[in-house]
Amino acid sequence: MKFLQKLFAITLFVLVGQMTACLPCHPTSAQAEDWVYWRGPNFNGSSRETGLVDDWDPRGGEGSNVAWVRDDIGGRSTPIVMNGRLYTMTRAEVGTPQEGERVVCLDAASGETLWENRFNVFLSDVPDTRVGWSSVVGDPSTGNVFALGVCGLFLCIDGESGETKWSLPLHERFGALSTYGGRTNFPIVHKDLVIISAVVIGWGDMAKPCHRFIAFNKESGEVVWFRGTRELPYDTTYSSGTLTQFNGQDAFVFGSGDGAVWALQPSTGKELWHFNVSRRGLNVSPLVVGDRVFTSHSEENTNGTTMGTVVAIDGTGSGDISDSGELWRVDELMAGKSSPVAIDGRLFVFDDRAKLHVLDMETGETIGKKIALGTVMRSSPLYADGRIYAVTANGRWYILEPDADRGAKKVKSGRLLKGDESHASPICSGGRIYLQTSGRLYCLGNGKQVASTTAAAPSTPPSTETSAAAQLQLTPAEVLLGSGESQEFKLALYDASGNKVEGDVSGATFTLDGPGVMDGSVFQSPKEATHSATVLTAELNGMKATARMRIVPPLPWKFDFEDVALAKSGLGEPPVSWVGCRYRHHVREVDGSKVMVKVTTIPKGTRSRGWFGQSDLKNYTIQADVRGANSNGKMPDIGLIAQGYTLDMQGISQRLQIRSWVPQLRMATTIDFEWQPDTWYTMKFRAEDQGSKAVLKGKIWPRDEQEPAAWTIEAEDTSPNHSGSPGLFGNAKDSEIYLDNIQVTANNS
Repeated sequence: MKFLQKLFAITLFVLVGQMTACLPCHPTSAQAEDWVYWRGPNFNGSSRETGLVDDWDPRGGEGSNVAWVRDDIGGRSTPIVMNGRLYTMTRAEVGTPQEGERVVCLDAASGETLWENRFNVFLSDVPDTRVGWSSVVGDPSTGNVFALGVCGLFLCIDGESGETKWSLPLHERFGALSTYGGRTNFPIVHKDLVIISAVVIGWGDMAKPCHRFIAFNKESGEVVWFRGTRELPYDTTYSSGTLTQFNGQDAFVFGSGDGAVWALQPSTGKELWHFNVSRRGLNVSPLVVGDRVFTSHSEENTNGTTMGTVVAIDGTGSGDISDSGELWRVDELMAGKSSPVAIDGRLFVFDDRAKLHVLDMETGETIGKKIALGTVMRSSPLYADGRIYAVTANGRWYILEPDADRGAKKVKSGRLLKGDESHASPICSGGRIYLQTSGRLYCLGNGKQVASTTAAAPSTPPSTETSAAAQLQLTPAEVLLGSGESQEFKLALYDASGNKVEGDVSGATFTLDGPGVMDGSVFQSPKEATHSATVLTAELNGMKATARMRIVPPLPWKFDFEDVALAKSGLGEPPVSWVGCRYRHHVREVDGSKVMVKVTTIPKGTRSRGWFGQSDLKNYTIQADVRGANSNGKMPDIGLIAQGYTLDMQGISQRLQIRSWVPQLRMATTIDFEWQPDTWYTMKFRAEDQGSKAVLKGKIWPRDEQEPAAWTIEAEDTSPNHSGSPGLFGNAKDSEIYLDNIQVTANNS
């Protein structure tokens, strides 16, 4: 009897796997052939389309099955297709003083450009070759597309016109990290929300680095919830999320920078479970089939010293399921970049060296022998029309078919054009396959294909049954206000499963921790505000919800830190509302005065930026007294930020530089500038928006001397940042930085 029960369970699992591997848990309103998310509308790299090409030649020409190719649109972003239009992200105006990033919209059938939305890369360490790392997501219900740029600029774009509907610089507003690695996360749309993530080094109780997710109202850009995983993560990450259901409730599953797979309620941000698997951040996107989650990595495992694993997780648990949730694992299989696909109860995994492993999804046992395809694999495969389409980073393409005995077999293969690499994944829509390589964008089809899909098998619809209210949501969850400004807050009820519940919220009470007053559900900041923060707490029938508010007065500002209270340790903290500063700086007495010090001992935080206020500020001057220590003959870099530009005193190279984008230096002025350690200087940096250009001027002089009339360094930017928050830059890897008497004033004052 037990044997029959087990046999029935295995058979049922395989059947469900076959049905759900290509099905959404949430049927979308997109057209059947639309591919609105980089892993497909079903988040699994699989499609029901048939009639696709079974061979192709990247050189083009008669019989090549290349319908069109764009030699001017290459990159690492996986495109999407929605309503007959293709959208992708790439570098813009490469190699020019105007270089930046862009979202491009093409006619999917002809390849003709319909529009492009171009924007700058600023205040980022990302190299130009890694621009366009993320992929856009399409929202069929509104026709909008959402894009996260490599520097943290998050945009909602009208899919028809290409006009920006709203945008937010996540680095300035929230402290999103933009690093040299360039890893940029993927937006995902859930009902009325668009969710995005990054490693965030924020303000207040979010000052420590943490991989955090921000859910915005997709129409307005208002913050609905803000949730982090474990603080002090190992890495940034580019693992995208998967929307699914467990135990009848919506779930959002993703790999985190803390080395764990997490599942959250997408409507509320509430944790469902997490599974620790790696000692470094995760980059593979989890694959969900039924109640099972499959993922992999190529870093050190948490269960020993081996590197790499493929793991199957039971998604029905709760809390920390690191022990209880493991169904099987295959250690020392290093697949840390390419996401797997599921076909007929088998898991197809491409490891980092471009070798294909086929595993039984029930047991993890290997089927057949691994198949060598190349030397490096970064993109994820596409499964459609009974074939697996895969492209390696070293320029090889393959068409494979599942095989009952061998696991898979090669059907066709070839090489991309010389110099071409593949970091993006192939997709299909409307009977065509689209592939973006480092140098080109291909549309594969012979003009005879007819887009077709098989009838969709039954899938589990989203739960519509609700129970009693168990969660209270207060929106907006995060606000930046000026002096005397007001903000109306709204309350919503959710049951324990994250379903919205209709109910009376008029009996809710509000309490404030910080300056300001409430009038009903409307908050009013003080008219004579200082740089401060307030936490609003709403309570109703034993449920609580909070919202955080930064309060920033109008210019001018001055900070001398003399009113900062020092603890017994002799240390104090910078203003609570400053983004990206508290964890990396402290206030202490130096030479009889309180100053802010950027220390050398913060892990992965000695090179950083911080911001003071609104991102729509322009035409202002920031000034500060600065001093750099000398440690073993090495000096720090000390910088001021204005309107998306940095004035940087470089210690080791003894230079002075104005720039916007560190590695690329599309616009930059650099001069030799000798300055001494352990000596106070005054830095002054002026930014002015002049329409078609920005004019930047900086000067530095010994603090005890009179300010010189002439500017020390000047620069212009013909592709200007029109506004941006004032802030600080510093690299204290080798020696400490001291700052005092920081001032920000309007240029006309």
